[in-house]
Amino acid sequence: MAQPGVSANKLELLQIADAVAREKDIDRMIVIEAMEEAVQKAAKSRYGSENDIRAKIDTKTGETELTRVMTVVEEVENEHTQMTLKQARELEKDIEIGGEIIDLLPPFDYGRVSAQNAKQVIVQKVREAERERQYHDYKDRIGEVISGVVKRAEYGNVVVDLGRAEAIMRRNESIPREMFQIRDRIRAYIHDVRQEARGPQIFLSRTKPEFMAKLFAQEVPEIYDGIVEIRSVARDAGSRAKIAVISNDSSVDPVGACVGLRGSRVQAVVNELHGEKIDIIQWSPDAAAFIVNALAPAEVAKVVLDEEVSRIEVVVPDEQLSLAIGRRGQNVRLASQLTGWDIDILTEKEESERRQVEFENRSNKFMETLNVDEVIAQLLVTEGFTSVEEVAFVEATEVMAIEGFDEDTAAEIQGRAKDFLQQQEVEQLERCKELGVNEELREIEGMTLPMMIVLGENEVFNMKDFAYCATDDLTGWYEKVDGDRKHFEGFFNGFKIDRNGAELMVMTARLKADIITQEDFDAIINPPVEEDDSVEAVPTVIKPAEPTEASVFKT
Repeated sequence: MAQPGVSANKLELLQIADAVAREKDIDRMIVIEAMEEAVQKAAKSRYGSENDIRAKIDTKTGETELTRVMTVVEEVENEHTQMTLKQARELEKDIEIGGEIIDLLPPFDYGRVSAQNAKQVIVQKVREAERERQYHDYKDRIGEVISGVVKRAEYGNVVVDLGRAEAIMRRNESIPREMFQIRDRIRAYIHDVRQEARGPQIFLSRTKPEFMAKLFAQEVPEIYDGIVEIRSVARDAGSRAKIAVISNDSSVDPVGACVGLRGSRVQAVVNELHGEKIDIIQWSPDAAAFIVNALAPAEVAKVVLDEEVSRIEVVVPDEQLSLAIGRRGQNVRLASQLTGWDIDILTEKEESERRQVEFENRSNKFMETLNVDEVIAQLLVTEGFTSVEEVAFVEATEVMAIEGFDEDTAAEIQGRAKDFLQQQEVEQLERCKELGVNEELREIEGMTLPMMIVLGENEVFNMKDFAYCATDDLTGWYEKVDGDRKHFEGFFNGFKIDRNGAELMVMTARLKADIITQEDFDAIINPPVEEDDSVEAVPTVIKPAEPTEASVFKT
């Protein structure tokens, strides 16, 4: 870059500013302001840095004007930049407090050091302006697929030249075993743009589920036009993926549209992802049908939904178990990510054995708590009763409807159930007192005495203690231990409560303990709804049939 100075042709400064602005794609005035600052810095080194010296370059003629400015004040604190009103009026009669006395300074020739410093100032200012321009150009492009050229590779991270900026794709954002050479052209997904000390950082990814969804949108016109919609995507990058699609037009097959003629459309995506296998699945509003589809190619015999905790139990034929689970649990893991449900896989034999054990345990529980014989206990279990609470509080007609039961028998059984629950409540209250658990916790909706006992055993004694619990403390959490994902149990793992329910209880406690306000509580529990056009979280291609033969139960 040429070094600006009064000895140079005046118009040359403007030519330099125009050339730099074009090359860096920044505003011409930014370059001129950088030059003014450089001249100003050089002048201060010549005339004294304690002075208020300013430089101005005429944008039409290139004329550089240097001035020394003195501010008029009542009391002088810095004699180099300030003067009294009396002193100022000797130079200019009409000036007032706050005015400025401006002296023109003669031009001067830069020395080598001053010229080098001026150049550094200009380079730094231009670089800052370029970084600011890059940030504003790309901060609104998060979520786009962009094409670039590999510039260099550093410790597994790939630096990509986007033309007007550089981006980085970290090792964990590139597909495993994917190798890039310098000057290779690649496509990637912009997943983040951040303003950092060293300038804007544009982060790319080829492993995000959204990248696959965007690739399908580019290859499938029906997705671009909104006829076919991608509802969810789950990926094990470089190995396998599942994508759920639905058609907004009954005449268009969403799976067929994504596959294309002879698989041409899906094959284009597979080629871009270096052979990643893709299962294209038809999305269904029926959770059971959707999960059966998501587990394809495995066949499902029966599913049991537990909607309270978003968990589903899937029963498959014995010979289908390995296919349903997949290698290293891949198939069931992707199906779980795709559907948002926790999925447990059982064989028909395991399910039968487990139900037999459950039947015996429930029968024994009724025999013990209600003091009835085995036949009556088994009849209660067979009719679907799972707890003493259900027996105690259902309508008497439901108990009377059991074969062999009359009104007196039903009343006697329900009476015994209520007596047992009352005695149990007395014992639980006594246990809470022994542990020192404050009864104020019962004010939280959903809190039961057994829960309070568990809290007391874990040194949570009052509303404030509970308010400082995290949701993970209650429902458990996952951590990687020796490379494996391990589940750690929370206080409430023995109770039917999901994360949303646990979070509501904690927030209620924080509200009652005056840790948060009602406004904060409402904002957390009922956040404002914002429209989001982004794809939620795209070959072997499988289009499983609707699960008409599978039995579906809801608990």
